[in-house]
Order: sequence, then C-alpha cells, then structure tokens
Amino acid sequence: MTTELRSESHVYVRALIELARERSDVLCLIGDLAKSTEVDGFEDVYPDRFFDLGMTEQNIMGVAGGMARCGELPFVHTFSVFATRRPYDQIGMSIAYPRLNVKIFGFLPGLTTPGGVTHQAIDDLALMRTLPNMVVYDPADAVELRAIVRVASEYQGPVYCRALRGAVPVLFDEKTHPVAFGKAVSVREGRDATIISAGVMTLEAIRAADDLAGEGLSVGVLHSPSIKPLDNAAVIEAARTTGAIVTAENHSIIGGLGSAVAEVLAEGRLGVAFARVGVRDTYAEGGSPGYLFEKYGLSARHIAATVRELCHPSTATEAPSKLIETQRSGSKGV
Repeated sequence: MTTELRSESHVYVRALIELARERSDVLCLIGDLAKSTEVDGFEDVYPDRFFDLGMTEQNIMGVAGGMARCGELPFVHTFSVFATRRPYDQIGMSIAYPRLNVKIFGFLPGLTTPGGVTHQAIDDLALMRTLPNMVVYDPADAVELRAIVRVASEYQGPVYCRALRGAVPVLFDEKTHPVAFGKAVSVREGRDATIISAGVMTLEAIRAADDLAGEGLSVGVLHSPSIKPLDNAAVIEAARTTGAIVTAENHSIIGGLGSAVAEVLAEGRLGVAFARVGVRDTYAEGGSPGYLFEKYGLSARHIAATVRELCHPSTATEAPSKLIETQRSGSKGV
C-alpha cells in the first residue's frame, strides 16, 4: 500500500463497455451530462443502447424502471446530487419499492466538485440508504469502481453507487484486493484505534494512520465501500480489537457511514470511544477538493487529530472541537 499513486482515466465507461460486450441487456441512460460523466464513449460503441433523455431526472428514473420491467439492465448516469435528491420520489416508488434491476451511478460525490451547494452531494448516502431494497456503494479508487460495475450487474435489484471521473487514483492492487458484495476490507491493522472509511476518504485515512504511526499510535484502517449493506461483523471486530472507532466520510456526518457505524455499535452494546469525521451540519462553498477538505474538516490532518483526541484526550494538541469551531467561523486558514 502506498500513498504515492498512479491514476487511470475513463475508468467507469471502459468497465461499462466491457460489461455491455458480454451482456446485450446493458443500456446506458444519461441526463444531458454524457461528457461530464465520461459515458459519451459508450454511445460511440453502442449507439442503439445509449439514451440521452435530457435534464429530466424524474422521468429518467421512471424510464429506467420501465426498461427493467421489460428485462433490460439500465445504468443511469448523472451527478450525484441530481441522481438522488431531485428524483427521490421516483426512485422510491418506481425503482426501490418494486425492487427493479436499475443501477444508478452518481458522479461528483461530496466535496469533490468546485460547483458549490447546487452540485455537492453531501446527503446522497443518507437518502439512498434509507430506501428499502436499495444497495449503496462508495468506491475508493479505479480498481473498486471497475469491479463494482460488475458486482452491481450481478445483484438482482436496485443499486446506487458513487462514481469517480477524471484522473481516478489507483489505491489497491487489482490482483489482491477483493470487492465482494456487502464486505469491508482491512487495509491496515492497528491496536489503538480503527478508522472506518469509504470512498476518497480511505486515502486520507491511510495518510492519517501513517502520521500517527510516527507518534507511536497503532491505527487500523477498515475500508467499507459498501455503505448498505454494511459489514456489521467487520465493524464489531474492529471495535472489539481496538476499542476506539473514527469514521471518515466525504458526506454529512448525519445519516451516512458514521451514522450506520454508530447504529451497529449502539445495537451491539459496544461501549467504545467513537467519533465521526465528515461535513458537519452545514453547506460548503465552492473550491478545490484539497481546499474544501481542509476547510470543512475532512483532510488527513483532521482525521489524525480526531484519533489523537480519542486515544489521548488529555494531551491532544489539536482537538477536533477546535478544528470544527474554526470551520464554523469560516476561517480560510483551515
């Protein structure tokens, strides 16, 4: 495992085209964002299986449901915020309720876009995990994104998956990194605490664990690309092994990975030190991901500070509460 990463481009569409070569039922639906979601290459290969329905997200979900009822396998693509919040009722009633075989891929998750409030999906995981029958994924890198296309296609039912575009980092080894339905993966063992992360936050978690190792803290990283179903057994094992859990997510701390883990810990009556790293109860301004991760408390530095306070609350030099207060004040120094 290294934090000096190579990257791949057009990861998602290449995986979808490969799947379409094997399955004639794979269809590509888009909402006027073909180039922005990098699926325009699918049209070049399979123009008769490519449907651009315009900026009509509610209608797209209904069409996808109808296609699924006819035995097709529709993959729907748009930005995460438009794939979830805007057509939420149609997803619930036309896809999730009848448990139709529709795969929804949302791009620009969380604070990975400079588009500001209108384009930052910081509530998509919360919305989708509350829907009965819905499976929810947040992959960390190119290897997982490519694998989850196939995992989703093999699952009989609706799936929502966050997707990455542009230069997608390669964090894992394709030959040794398992991507199994509903499973978390331990990417680092630890004795003092465990960071449970998802999506792009796993790289930040690894960096935080590296920094803390230099201070003598042994911190594990449990990567959970499956938000729903959550790997409850892995969460419980991490809590029992280390006694301190920090969740890290590119999402609001309300309703996403942190809430899901908290539910497991509470219902399992596991009295462990626990904290959540993510977007606190606020909207974010526009900016680069690096700037936004620092300002809104998602960077490796913030994760490390949170772990440090849990493990040594009386000696923590930069407590999360201080970082959060700076965040709320709007200081650009964080």
